Amino acid sequence: MTVVRDPRELEEARRSVAIGTFDGVHRGHLRVIEAAKAAHLRPAVMTFEPHPRAVLGGEVRLLTTTQRRVELLAAAGVEDIILLRFDAELASLSPELFAETVLRAAGAEVIAAGDTFRFGRGRSGDLDLLERLGFDVRRVPLVENVSSSHLRKLLSAGEIEDAARLLGRAPEVEGVVVQGDRRGKELGFPTANLGVQGDLLVPPDGVYAGSARGHPAAVSIGTNPHFGGTERRVEAHLLDFDGDLYGDRLVVELWERLRDQASFESETDLVAAIADDVERTRRATRPT
Repeated sequence: MTVVRDPRELEEARRSVAIGTFDGVHRGHLRVIEAAKAAHLRPAVMTFEPHPRAVLGGEVRLLTTTQRRVELLAAAGVEDIILLRFDAELASLSPELFAETVLRAAGAEVIAAGDTFRFGRGRSGDLDLLERLGFDVRRVPLVENVSSSHLRKLLSAGEIEDAARLLGRAPEVEGVVVQGDRRGKELGFPTANLGVQGDLLVPPDGVYAGSARGHPAAVSIGTNPHFGGTERRVEAHLLDFDGDLYGDRLVVELWERLRDQASFESETDLVAAIADDVERTRRATRPT
């Protein structure tokens, strides 16, 4: 698989290009990719960084980091990923100029996109225009209730299993493991404290069952109220794991919400609650 920032960096080939933001790489996105692959040309994805809405003045909480999005797109079977920098200059291109200078430069003959896809200055370009410009357009109907916006609502409400059904996999949170307070280790449950990218959506405070690095993981999201914390953190206790994760990137799956965060009467009660979280995590299953 090849990842480029400029379509002119690609080797010359006849391509079918799936185009969109692909934040989350959910079931609807996968249908667009399958439509591109069905054209039997070299399958590629054209997507954007940063998210266009962030550049155009809107706030957006991302479902995936760029690195994770690329990994998921690669797993979907595309051979080339064109990761365009979305900035004021790109946003100002007319749809016709975008088609000729960007899509043609990628060798695109087939374009696959969702029915409502818009592009170019003022979002004035659509799939009808691409057809008039000579592209073979594969229109993909939206999957009912499957969208990045709907997923953000579900995850913001802590609806992990419902979100998993839309994604086609378990929701995730990721970050680089950084130094924490080491309280978990003192309590007998060492945790990996994630430094999470600021624009990444993190589900509501609570304790979750999940997995990381092939191990079940009890995941705490929140401020650790028992110790009077104020900084919101994501901490994962990997079951049956013994190793140093500091500085490593960790992708943590969330399978099930176990409970709210709480302050306990004593440290003994806290340890008992964590032990119960661990046992429930052992029994949890990955949502499908």
